[in-house]
Amino acid sequence: RGAPGRTDPCARSAHVRHAWDPAKSVAQNLADMGLAEDPNKAVPIARKALQVKADVESHGQEKGKKTVIKPYVLNEMEFEASLPEKKSNTLSRDLIDYVRYMIQNHGENYKEMARDEKNYYQDTPKQIKRKINVYKNFYPEEYKAFVASLKQEKMDVQ
Repeated sequence: RGAPGRTDPCARSAHVRHAWDPAKSVAQNLADMGLAEDPNKAVPIARKALQVKADVESHGQEKGKKTVIKPYVLNEMEFEASLPEKKSNTLSRDLIDYVRYMIQNHGENYKEMARDEKNYYQDTPKQIKRKINVYKNFYPEEYKAFVASLKQEKMDVQ
């Protein structure tokens, strides 16, 4: 352990970790990046307030204005936050297998599905229909291909 206040960051952001200077304190590092150490003291930063170190050297620092030496960290974090969130919802493999089994053996007959021996959770016909609709919404192409393959199998059998 070094001096108090000069610990390495446990920041989850790669941008903050990359710009971190171990010779500076936490407060100094965060201030250089334009981030706040204490959220109660944080104030929204106007774009004009972000000054690059080169501007400070050429014009001199005005009294009372804080200088953001590493604005690229803030810019990278804002860009990353503006990206659309990736949809990570998926269905469990068990649910997919269950739905495919029910459709394969019973087609659209939900009452028959409810009486099937593989209906371990004793779902009602309405609950089974809801699960099938969830599967249809999550994997529409896969569902269409599955139903088409079932129709093809029926035609081959007849």
